[in-house]
Amino acid sequence: MTDRQPPRRRVPGPARPERSGGRQGGRPRPPRQSSRQPRGGRPPARPRTIRLGRPRPRLRMVGLGLTLVMLVFVVRLLQVQAVDGPAYAAKAEKDRYLTHTLAAERGRITDRNGVSLALSDDAYDITADPSMFTPEFTETQDAPEQAAGFLGPILGQETEELAKKLRTKGRYVVLARRQEPSVWKQIKDLRSTLTERAQRDGTVNVLSGVFQEASSKRVYPAGDLGAGMLGWVNAEGKGGGGLEQQLQKELAGKKGKVTYAQSGGRRVPTAGGTEKPPVPGSEVELTIDRDIQWAAQEAISKQVAKSKADRGYVIVQDTRTGEILAMANAPGFDPNDLSSAKGGSLGNAAVQDAYEPGSTAKVMSMAAVLEEKAATPGTHVTVPNRLHRGDRLFQDDIDHPTWHLTLNGVLAKSSNIGTILATGQLGKTQPKANEVLHSYLRKFGIGVPTGLDFPGETPGILARPGDWSTSQQYTIPFGQGFSINAMQAASVYSTIANGGTRIEPSLVRGSRGADGRFTPVAKPGTTRVVSEKTAGTLAKMLESVVDDEEGTGVKARIPGYRVAGKTGTANRVDPETGRYRGYTSSFAGFAPADKPRVTVYCAIQNATKGGYFGGQICGPIYKKVMEFALKTLQVPPTGAEPARLPVAFTP
Repeated sequence: MTDRQPPRRRVPGPARPERSGGRQGGRPRPPRQSSRQPRGGRPPARPRTIRLGRPRPRLRMVGLGLTLVMLVFVVRLLQVQAVDGPAYAAKAEKDRYLTHTLAAERGRITDRNGVSLALSDDAYDITADPSMFTPEFTETQDAPEQAAGFLGPILGQETEELAKKLRTKGRYVVLARRQEPSVWKQIKDLRSTLTERAQRDGTVNVLSGVFQEASSKRVYPAGDLGAGMLGWVNAEGKGGGGLEQQLQKELAGKKGKVTYAQSGGRRVPTAGGTEKPPVPGSEVELTIDRDIQWAAQEAISKQVAKSKADRGYVIVQDTRTGEILAMANAPGFDPNDLSSAKGGSLGNAAVQDAYEPGSTAKVMSMAAVLEEKAATPGTHVTVPNRLHRGDRLFQDDIDHPTWHLTLNGVLAKSSNIGTILATGQLGKTQPKANEVLHSYLRKFGIGVPTGLDFPGETPGILARPGDWSTSQQYTIPFGQGFSINAMQAASVYSTIANGGTRIEPSLVRGSRGADGRFTPVAKPGTTRVVSEKTAGTLAKMLESVVDDEEGTGVKARIPGYRVAGKTGTANRVDPETGRYRGYTSSFAGFAPADKPRVTVYCAIQNATKGGYFGGQICGPIYKKVMEFALKTLQVPPTGAEPARLPVAFTP
């Protein structure tokens, strides 16, 4: 047996410190593993050394990144709060608050006795919030079309147009203005039905964004009575013609404004708001008497229809004050329903039509002759059957032998030739006579505005005497060759009735504001045209036209009253061709002749059935309207006997 020595053990030496980055210290290195390979296997893998990185640089990077992010947030916060804060606040305020205009109630128009001729009634503007018809709000793509399909038949509008309005951007759109309360009731009932269906089926009510605003609608209680004079109010709530347009500022008042918080298109009552109430318009009182206006309109409408004429007008005026008691046109229109009105009937033809007056203008020629003392009512005038002057051969309305008339007879029988002869005495030469006659025509108000300031009023046409043609200087004395409107013609006779002083006509007496105080209009201007003596003489001469059996105005007689008047039948210029076609038939006068109170003027354009002479078709209208006016104003007959000036003389 051989003695074996035990294996020699390897004793590990003391651990040496591990170097780290050239410095002593740090973690100790792990003990070295034995290099002996175990039996029957692969040598064990040498474990890797895990080294941790330095944390400070990473912390610095993270801190810097967080700092930059915070800095961006701080800068943006400062921009939103400090720089753009007011803009965002204003936008939020705009989105939250809605501002609507509050329409002022339009003032009434009344006649001289306080009877309403035009007033404002309750109505609604139908509005919508387009944002409540978007796909985001309704969860459907065709909400505007659906809503338009419901609203179109109720509002009487095309569905395409309504859908277009509902698709506009913004929060407010007007679908229809000044609708009857019954219209809004239909919409409200339909909206309630759709709401119930939406709650039952889980759908959206497409009419939830439709609302109403209190408004007013213009109403004319008497329909077409005085429509041409009153005018109408357009879709924007402004006067579209007549007095409604002329007095727009006084009638309209001042609009108000309301601002309120809203949510989903509905007002939030607890969120506050501001309101500036509207100021209602003033009430305007006219000089018109409704009853006299009715009588005038009824008479002229019937005669225009009977004569198949183009149109006609009647004016009634208080001779003492110049106030217009009636201004009627035919045919007329109903301002409550303009859709049915014919284009030619709109407007106030009594002041907008210009036409040659004919023989009713002879009274101005006689006024000039008397005032200039060129003749007297009894002056003898020999009137031949024809008269050659200038480039024309003049004649009267009827063929006749030589007439031996007084100046009064020339007017009574309405002789054109006699008038030419009489006015020829106004000057030593014809040009001088023309200048004198022109000056009187101007003073009577011919060729200048009447003073009414009515929209569309024509001043007529009166050329300067130096521009009168060869024929005009002889036709103007008997009413051809210049043009007037009906108001000017009536004013001529009111001037004579008022003792020779012309008073500017007036339609408005005054207005009553919101405080209830009545403010009268300024007194109209006056002009002395002829002396009181001349005016009195003319009144007696005009009385012969009606009272004398040889006069042309016998159909205008009124039992118990002394009546002064004059007929007129003028060649009419066709506005379409510019040539003479048809006639202007007229009658003008006042009563009582010896103590005048009322002037009535009537004219009919282009009567095509029956007669066309002024005394024949306008004389009866004058009689009807004058009788009614005298009774309405309670004017008694004077009881005095007519003057009965001579009409003819024996040579």
